[in-house]
Amino acid sequence: MYAVADTNVLVADGVLSRAQADHIEAASRQNMVALAIHSILVLGILAATGGLIFWLGTPISVAVAGALFLAAGYLLLARGSQQLAMFGNSAALIGGGLLLGGATLEMIDKFEEMAGPVLTLGGGALTLGLVWLRAKHARLAPFVFGAILAMAVAAHLTGVAAWLAFADVTGWPIALAQGYGALVLLALGTHLDVRLITALAIVPLAQMLDTGTFYQHAMYAFYSPESTLTIVQMGLVITGALFVAARVSPRFGRHARITALMAFIVANLAALVGSLGGDVVGQSMATGHRPDTGQSWEDWRAAQEAFEANALTLSADLYSVIWAALLVALVIWTALSNRRGLFNASMTFAGIHAYTQLFESFADEPMAYALGGLAAIPVAWGVWKANQILMARGQEV
Repeated sequence: MYAVADTNVLVADGVLSRAQADHIEAASRQNMVALAIHSILVLGILAATGGLIFWLGTPISVAVAGALFLAAGYLLLARGSQQLAMFGNSAALIGGGLLLGGATLEMIDKFEEMAGPVLTLGGGALTLGLVWLRAKHARLAPFVFGAILAMAVAAHLTGVAAWLAFADVTGWPIALAQGYGALVLLALGTHLDVRLITALAIVPLAQMLDTGTFYQHAMYAFYSPESTLTIVQMGLVITGALFVAARVSPRFGRHARITALMAFIVANLAALVGSLGGDVVGQSMATGHRPDTGQSWEDWRAAQEAFEANALTLSADLYSVIWAALLVALVIWTALSNRRGLFNASMTFAGIHAYTQLFESFADEPMAYALGGLAAIPVAWGVWKANQILMARGQEV
């Protein structure tokens, strides 16, 4: 179990010896250094591969560069030197990425009609073959195998997206494909035991309801056209993930918890959108975000207003109050149950919510702050008493 504690205090209290505390601190440092190394290495390989593909520009040059990198990686690994193994693995993976990534981009660019089926089926077959190979040869280098498997999955999912785009598919099939992509990423992250991949599964999952992000010059934005439904969707994910985390091994539990944390972040971002503009539940799903081809702006607005007249509508002020109450409850629950990741996220969004509403909704309502501040005092006292009772019983909520 991962826990945060002050080793100096534990030594002073006689719970740990100095040697035990030093061992815990060294193990913690080692884990952090390993995470930093792998993160830098993975991002470096991805950046180098993508940059070289677009810089070289032609299929022949990308293929030649990929072969040269593969050969260099093989030669370095063949020397058997531990000092050169990282460079050998990196070169081999950049070479493999150039060949597979270059082929994928070439298919999409030059063979648009065939790209979807070929990449979907080819990437899927390669993925299944690699999983079978790993099952037969468990001692395969985990880093190299994992990277190649991730490339195969990327080619497969790229093919699915290209297939749907070429066929001009819209509506529910797109949402189902995004759900499929989320399940594939969850399976890949769990299989490789890489929580970064598991965390990425939240992106296509959220896009099932068109929740996402966009970038403009010097501005990043998050949008959620169905904030209430997104919160419900992510709430179900959080509930399911925490249920699974409590009933599986620590290895799988880590992936369930990171999934819950990512869903919690998306749910709070959707709540932030709702607290700023309110929500007409289901409106974008019924009428679209913008006029369809051949539909006038006036007709689209008329359809929106007709739907809004009979729909569940939540005002921005109501959203703000409900979100604040839920955040307070979550801060208390996660603190008492020692769920540090969700606690930190709850505190972060509580600060964001307070800062936003300070200027957006209640800047000219001093009594709202007075009442909220006075109400916080008995809440804090209640949490203090609850924690005392639970500690006396040796329990967590």
